[in-house]
Parts: sequence; structure tokens; C-alpha cells
Amino acid sequence: MGRSKEKEAPVELVEYDPEWPARFAAERALLETALKPWLTGAIEHVGSTAVVGMPAKPVIDIMAPVRSLEASRPAIPELANLDYVYFPYRPEVMHWFCKPSSALRTHHLHLVPLGSTRWVECLRFRDALRRDARVAAEYAALKFRLAKEFKFDREAYTDGKTPFLRRVLSLQSPT
Repeated sequence: MGRSKEKEAPVELVEYDPEWPARFAAERALLETALKPWLTGAIEHVGSTAVVGMPAKPVIDIMAPVRSLEASRPAIPELANLDYVYFPYRPEVMHWFCKPSSALRTHHLHLVPLGSTRWVECLRFRDALRRDARVAAEYAALKFRLAKEFKFDREAYTDGKTPFLRRVLSLQSPT
């Protein structure tokens, strides 16, 4: 548990892969079984791989709803059995994992309290990108610019998208 000493993979975007939804569905099936004691709703495909046509890092982002972070803490060692590595990234809002390692990522898993700000905003942003091709195109252009600028700094890449995310969320009515 905790941060590994491995070098993180660089930020590299690829064109949309129509296999991403199937990869999510296969992983969701595994996670539904492993996380059954902690789940409080449906596991969601989030992030850019969940938006048809969106270029993305080829990493399937998954968000699983839990009652609370404290109540779901016992899931952390259980997920190691599925090759998920826990990282205390933003631990006040989620339990965050990557699979199989920080150097080679195929999946990110976020255990997030159902109904929390993180949960709601993540789904609202994904749905806004799915609904509005102009917003999606603007986001894709931003991602390419940030990936070039912050190729070896994933944190800065992610943080650089925040103002755009906030702007899009401010234009959406809460669900």
C-alpha cells in the first residue's frame, strides 16, 4: 500500500478506441464481485475513455460508489487481489488505485462516496462531454496542449484541466 518507487508513465494521448467500453464492462464485472460488500450503486465508466470519439490516455477510468471512505477501507487489500495498487492521492475525497502499476497503467479505480461532490461532478462532466460535441472538441484540444506541455508531470496535466472542468460544470444544471 502507498506510493510505489516506480517511475510514472508519461502523459500520452491516443485516438479513441472503440474497445474501451468493452474493457470497462469486463473490469466492472470483476469489480462488482470483489467490491460487493462496499458498493452502494452502479460502477461507472468515467474519464475520457467513457466519451465516444474523445482522445485519451489509454487508461480505463472507473468510479465505484461506496457509503464512506472509512467504511470502504477494508476494500483496499481486497483490490490488491485484482492487481490494483492503492495510492493515497486526494485521500480526503476518494480511495485511488491504478492497475497494474504506476509505470504501466491500464485502469484507474476511484472508490468515491455515493452522492459526494466528487461523485456528482465527475458524472456531470462526463455527461456534458457526451452531450455537446463543441465542448468535447474544446476539451480534446486542451488535453493535447497540456499533454505536450506536461508530458512528464501527470499532476500538472490533471491540474491544468481543472479550470475547464469548473467552467463546464458551472454551465450545467445540477441533476
